[in-house]
Amino acid sequence: MRRIILFSTPNRHQQQYTNLNHLRTLFEGSFKAVRDRGLDHAVEREKHLKPLHSLKDFIKREPSKSLPISTIIQNRESLQLPFRPIEFTRKYPSLFQEFLPVSTALNAPHIRLTPQALSIDSDEQLLYQSHAYKEQLANRLLKLLMISRIHKIPLSILEHLRWDLGLPHDYLHSLIPEFPDYFRVVQEKSRGFRNHDDRVLELVCWSNELAVSVMEKKNMKKGNGFEFQVQFSTGFEMDKSYKRWLSQWQKLPYVSPYENATHLSASSDESDRWVVGLLHEILHVLVPKRTEKDNLLILGEWLGLRSRFKRALLQHPGIFYLSSKIGTQTVVLREGYKRGSLAERHPFMDLRTQYIHLMNATIKEDGKDIKAVLGKINQDESNDKKLEGSGAGEDDSEIRGERDESSEAETEDANEGGDDSEDDYEEQPRRRRAKLKTAQSSWGRVVGRVKPLRDSQRERSDGRSAEKFRERNPSDASRRLQVRGQNRDVESTIQRSRSSKSRGKVIT
Repeated sequence: MRRIILFSTPNRHQQQYTNLNHLRTLFEGSFKAVRDRGLDHAVEREKHLKPLHSLKDFIKREPSKSLPISTIIQNRESLQLPFRPIEFTRKYPSLFQEFLPVSTALNAPHIRLTPQALSIDSDEQLLYQSHAYKEQLANRLLKLLMISRIHKIPLSILEHLRWDLGLPHDYLHSLIPEFPDYFRVVQEKSRGFRNHDDRVLELVCWSNELAVSVMEKKNMKKGNGFEFQVQFSTGFEMDKSYKRWLSQWQKLPYVSPYENATHLSASSDESDRWVVGLLHEILHVLVPKRTEKDNLLILGEWLGLRSRFKRALLQHPGIFYLSSKIGTQTVVLREGYKRGSLAERHPFMDLRTQYIHLMNATIKEDGKDIKAVLGKINQDESNDKKLEGSGAGEDDSEIRGERDESSEAETEDANEGGDDSEDDYEEQPRRRRAKLKTAQSSWGRVVGRVKPLRDSQRERSDGRSAEKFRERNPSDASRRLQVRGQNRDVESTIQRSRSSKSRGKVIT
């Protein structure tokens, strides 16, 4: 009896890793987190920029280009405003104007955009409408679809990444229909990812030209192997075992993120290297080369790699940096930044920089330059309360008040100890000058320069020493006054003694 044995030929991906046998395992050490001030600043400088941009688009979509504050309050959650809408708009008066419409009977304030904000928005719309920028956006979406192993991404996930992809809010109508050969929106039969929108963006045609990673392009130019650029924060202490492991890890074969390598063991270094390459390519696709950690984990959940994403982000602090600024964790690709700024300029990021400059701009109000961003005011108020509680001086309580003549007079009355002598009267001009200097230094705290507590204590000690010096070394006028006072005291004592004697005679 003859038997026929059929042999299955493994594909090229399996043949590449047959001889590896997955002997290397993942590094199981721990690291001490070290802050990177430059990357933290790059994340923190865009604080409130995303909700501000959402509110700007929300107001601009109205035909009147204005909205009542009540409507903004109703949509606060969808706009992701960090605090009360009226406080948010007043925090940035260089972008939002508050006014009372004449046509309405109620005195409900309305919010509109300033001319400066409308000017930047018009430049942004021109960028969205340019063919070159649309081609870039289409290539970014196409790369994400080719990275996905089923070549589909739910629109709910794209909504999380829309801000970092640089997509306009109406990209489903303004961008997707213009590239029918790239992708299309289809309705899924299931209930959708996480029971959200069941529509997905589906790949139509694979592009071999775009299915080339950044690492492969660099290797074509330099030809120095597929080694990831590693840069640690200043003060990072690298263990010898981790240094040895990382050196061997860099020598492992590179697997393109556009290839399906999910057959690799999840607990092997080969799989870890492929996942790192996948995260590396995704962050390069994003315009700012960073995004919130939750956005990556949501995408990883769709790809079936959520746990591997979390492990790779923690295990490679020299490639990815986790910033905890602005109330969330942000993943920053170190390779994309140089000295805290993007290594490659992009027109979309230039527009964001213009918004940031406008947020931090100064405006004219009552003839004074007033900073538009008052984010440090609350912090300064708490510092002032601490200074008042520790006895830092009575002038510190008037930092946020108006510096007029009445407030200075009240401060002088509070500081005077009740002496009506001519010596104190001569010292009043000096006190006025000293209080003006104190008021000017106190005004500096409003813009973020808090005067140290020891300075106020030194001023009080200097004042006390000056009073003691005047007591020990009185001036000529004070000496004359003292002599006059002594003479008056002698006369008054003689009069009192005579009156007491006279009263005694009357009694007897």
